[in-house]
Amino acid sequence: MDKKVEQAVNAALKCFRPILGDTGIDFNMAIKEAFNADKPYLEKVALLDVVFDDHPETEALREVFFDLLLVNFFTEDVQKLEEDYLESSEWEAIEEETLDRGTELLNLLLYLRECEDEDIEPELEDYLNEFLLVNDDEFQDEHRIYEDIISNQILVESSYEEIARVAGKLDESSEIGELFYPVMSFFYEQNPSAQQEEEYAKHSRDEDFDVPVYAVLTAFNH
Repeated sequence: MDKKVEQAVNAALKCFRPILGDTGIDFNMAIKEAFNADKPYLEKVALLDVVFDDHPETEALREVFFDLLLVNFFTEDVQKLEEDYLESSEWEAIEEETLDRGTELLNLLLYLRECEDEDIEPELEDYLNEFLLVNDDEFQDEHRIYEDIISNQILVESSYEEIARVAGKLDESSEIGELFYPVMSFFYEQNPSAQQEEEYAKHSRDEDFDVPVYAVLTAFNH
């Protein structure tokens, strides 16, 4: 497993402990077996789905783990394949089959990987304008999806409480609504102290989702 992906997975699994109780160890082992399996990508996806099927209390994070599995494929598994595999008809078919899987978190994880490669600090403005190209005429789908974040960029200079307040007022149809609080909070504070993590959790409206997602982002960024 890629080191950064492993850090993110471990951070999320740690958040699952209160939810999973005695089944936590089995869940953790099964998740890591799926990530580390020497199998084709879609078979690893199937393994991951079985784990979440067997532990319905973790369902909210299924697609987040799909994102992490895909990042792991890009950074680890693809190295074992042909050089132009990601341009192949086989990969095109896989993309088509998994078109409705994952979340917008994938884009942010890939951006953080790029920041590490280029030795730059992640910044929301850079993410929106230079990575997602939300102001480019050819990327208006991204502009539409991220509209609520674009219009509230000033929140990265505010507080968890204020970010949560705005998140609670977003329209139910917002395509980034579910991720708004953890993503904006990440750009507000990328290396939270234990006290800040408690503050973040206190203002969350969906702690079982928000806390693991924030943990994934901060761990992946280390």
